[in-house]
Amino acid sequence: MTAPNEKDIRKKFGERLRYLRNIYKLSQEDLAHLCDLDRSYIGGVERGERNVSLLNIKKIADALSISPREFFDE
Repeated sequence: MTAPNEKDIRKKFGERLRYLRNIYKLSQEDLAHLCDLDRSYIGGVERGERNVSLLNIKKIADALSISPREFFDE
């Protein structure tokens, strides 16, 4: 079994973030405001371009009122 590379992990996380953000009917700008991050950062995470830190995962999860674990559930 081959471990996913870093880009695949970032892409999958970003897709999950976009999916969850859309469920809550939030724009990237709305979410960024709720978690005190820049909108361009949220966009970069969603595109798999950013290596999001654990602290920012927690900020984003708190803004969505979910557990950080939900980013990794399939």
